[in-house]
Amino acid sequence: MVRWAGLLAGAFGLAVVATPAMAEDPSFVSGGIGWYDFDDDKDAADLRLEYRHGDKLLDIVKPWAGLSINSDGGAFTGIGILMDIYFGNRVVVTPSFGPGLYHRGGSKGLGHILEFRSQIEAGWRFDDRSRVSLALSHLSNAGIGDINPGTEIITLYYHHPVGSP
Repeated sequence: MVRWAGLLAGAFGLAVVATPAMAEDPSFVSGGIGWYDFDDDKDAADLRLEYRHGDKLLDIVKPWAGLSINSDGGAFTGIGILMDIYFGNRVVVTPSFGPGLYHRGGSKGLGHILEFRSQIEAGWRFDDRSRVSLALSHLSNAGIGDINPGTEIITLYYHHPVGSP
């Protein structure tokens, strides 16, 4: 958990030196396909659907809400915050964090119903403001459960813009 907190803190720190985008982005409906628990023994396919709001809170972060399910019957639904950090007008790095509810199904036991998703993603923004990105996520209960094995997920996303910026 400490390494993820450090990674996210570093990504937020990059916002200070990153080049701002030419214009604000709209909201996005995002879909993803990934590999759940790729670094352990309970791997499965992972599917995601998220909504990422275009309006910033406190002029810094944006809210997100999402659902992910895996091929072993596990599911996570959560809400949180994200920050888009631009390098020029095309490359965007997006750290995010949020709590959510986890249902194990036949998937990996994560130790608690309350889990936290930390994620870092790097993407490419097209002229129509749609994006493709690759994300690395970590789900963990932050030690509130009797066990806290956590899991990592790698996800390929497509972000479709909705509304106007």
